[in-house]
Order: sequence, then structure tokens, then C-alpha cells
Amino acid sequence: MGQKVNPLGIRLGITRDWVSKWYASKKQFPALVYTDFRVREFLKKKLADASVSRVHIERAAKKVSITIQTARPGIVIGKKGEDIEKLRAETAKMLGMPVLDVRLNIAEIRKPELDSQLVAEGIAQQIEKRVMFRRAMRRAVMSTMRSGALGIKVRLSGRLNGSEIARTEWVREGRIPLHTFRADIDYGLAEARTTYGVIGVKVWIFKGEVFEPGAEQVAEDTAAAAPAMAAPAAPEAAG
Repeated sequence: MGQKVNPLGIRLGITRDWVSKWYASKKQFPALVYTDFRVREFLKKKLADASVSRVHIERAAKKVSITIQTARPGIVIGKKGEDIEKLRAETAKMLGMPVLDVRLNIAEIRKPELDSQLVAEGIAQQIEKRVMFRRAMRRAVMSTMRSGALGIKVRLSGRLNGSEIARTEWVREGRIPLHTFRADIDYGLAEARTTYGVIGVKVWIFKGEVFEPGAEQVAEDTAAAAPAMAAPAAPEAAG
């Protein structure tokens, strides 16, 4: 029980905020959803080495603000902000907008061990490097619990260790109250593309319960993003 619905989607408006924020008419809606999807795929692929967790997109008055949550902001920004300017130009071209109307913000993830997406991708990378899957799972669980999580569950599915028959293995430590809406549960999904097939990695991390009405997880992330904001974008915003 409790694993039939996406843990993030069911908590929207309770402890979670939307990753895309904008209003559109019925005609524009599908195109904008698809554009957001393409932008996210592009940024994840382009910044594969930067440990990107999530990409938040906000649209207002013909301007787009994109916040990239990453554990390695230095790789995204580059020397003197050169890389982020190139990225900004490419993103603007994909959105079909002037570069001045596109803003890129960088939000640093202080504790990557508590981000389920990064934990799942870390396990997937280890499996691709032929690390024993049980060792990768245990290592991830230990580091996450050491960082202050109240519970973690890791689930792997596929031809584990190259076995002929696909199976599912999982490990859990602490509490994972999936039925409690106020529980702040982070969920991440990654795929390990091995020579013997794709292995799916799912991670649930329980960080505590949120008691304030309408408290949003993203509010903390955006507050952390303020000091790490893309410097080149500031003058245009003022002008």
C-alpha cells in the first residue's frame, strides 16, 4: 500500500509546490507543457556532471525565470559566469524568446545526501560502474541517515547483477509514512543503463512533518537560491 501514487504529486499544495508556475489558455497549455519538458531534458543532459536535482520554471509577463537546483553550482556557472551565459543563450533559443527575457538562477543544494533524486542518480551511477547493488544501497542509506533524515527506502528493479530473471530488491531504515500528507517525503527516480538492461532505482526520504498550513518545501530552496543567483542576469533585471 501507499506506492500507487507519486509521493510528490499527491502532496502538491500541502507540503510541496509546483515545479512549473504559469497560467495559459487551453490553446497555449499543451505547447508550454511540452516546452517545459524539453527545457528540463536539455538542462539535465547539458549539466549531467553538475548533480542537478530539479528545474523550476516560472513564466510572467512574457519573461521566464528558471531556477536550477544543483549540488555543484561552480560547474554550472563556470569561470567568470561564461558557462551560464552560453546556457542562457541556448535556453532562450529553445524557448523562442530574446535572451534578455530569460533569467537563470542557481540554487545550491547544501546537503546532497538528503535529496532523493541525487541519491537515486548516485546509486544508478555506481551500478553502471559494476558496483554490487547491495553495497551501493547500503552506502546510500547510511550516508542519508547520518545527514539527519528520519527514514529512507531504496528500491531497485531489473536484472540485478546481470541475473537472467529480473527481480526487485529493497532496503529501508527509519520511518517512511507514505499515507501521511503532512509528512515531508522526497521522492526520486533514476535509471542505470547497464550492458544487461535497464535497472530502475527509486528512493524515498522522510525529513519530518510539516505542521504550518500551506507550508511549501520550495520556499526553503528559493531562499537558499538568493545568494547563489546568476550574477550576469542581475543588470538586465534591473533595467
